[in-house]
Amino acid sequence: MSTLAPDRGRTAERYRLWGLRDARGLSPSYEALALAVADDEDVLALIDTLPVRQRLPTIVFAASRILGAPVSDPRAWREWFLGSFDELAPIAASRTTQTNEAARCALYLPALTGIDGPIALLELGASAGLCLYPDRYSYRYATPDGVVSLDPPDGRSAVVLECEALGPVPFPRRPPEIVWRAGIDLNPLDVRSPDDLAWLEALIFPEHDDRRSRLRAAAAIVAEEPPRLFRGDIMELLKPVAAQAPPDATLVVVHTVAVSYLPKPDRARFLERVRELPGHWVSDEPQTAFAGIPLADPGDFAELGTLTSDFALLLDGRQVAFAQPHGRALRWLRPPE
Repeated sequence: MSTLAPDRGRTAERYRLWGLRDARGLSPSYEALALAVADDEDVLALIDTLPVRQRLPTIVFAASRILGAPVSDPRAWREWFLGSFDELAPIAASRTTQTNEAARCALYLPALTGIDGPIALLELGASAGLCLYPDRYSYRYATPDGVVSLDPPDGRSAVVLECEALGPVPFPRRPPEIVWRAGIDLNPLDVRSPDDLAWLEALIFPEHDDRRSRLRAAAAIVAEEPPRLFRGDIMELLKPVAAQAPPDATLVVVHTVAVSYLPKPDRARFLERVRELPGHWVSDEPQTAFAGIPLADPGDFAELGTLTSDFALLLDGRQVAFAQPHGRALRWLRPPE
């Protein structure tokens, strides 16, 4: 039986689960570090002095990397952490998890195929807005029958998104026409700010050099024409911001691992509010995010391979695919007979 204090026990379990579920197979260094933290009462005691929402592994580890901590060596990191916590604490306390992975556009781009344009795109949990530019990126979908390519009208983009694609994916013939871009976030970031860009880079797993390169290239595109970003709670701002979309454009609300952070009662209210809006709704969240929505059983799809199968891609509240949350893989489902 654990002798840890209740809060410390919860923090330990959070780090253990994160290491085994989120980092395993994606970041050996973070997996080892998270499991080491879960068993270290001295480190946990300091983490538990942070605000509850800032105790997450993603925030603590990213804040330590901003300061140059040796995250690939759990013992060295522990020594660094115990001696540098006073410097780390204000960074962790002022930041949130805002992984802004442009490759997520490869997941929801096929969902836009059947939507009449022009499109007014509204992202929830937008961070710096990198996922508001699906029309500015190039795509290379690796399928069992070969590679499906898509480029912007002016040619290959500096950002090329590669995604493994299985099933009857409705690949678009051309990028969507997006005439309005807006995002909502509790703490919107600006890619033109060196500090904000450094935080976005620190949130990327240490081994993922390709994602860091992609982040910089996408940030350069976004910096040329920054989106409208609104600071606040999505529950409060969803309707008023959506109302600002051009009336002659089709509103499309998108989000990836954003609604999962809401308390469960708010998730139910969110479903009511987003369904009341005109237009369409595209969601990529863990299958546990929403109650009452019928979902496919990932156990029925043995060929998912590297795909993280507990994320469901929904279009207007109906699951159309399984989707790896960082945009690496997509498994489209056949529509019901």
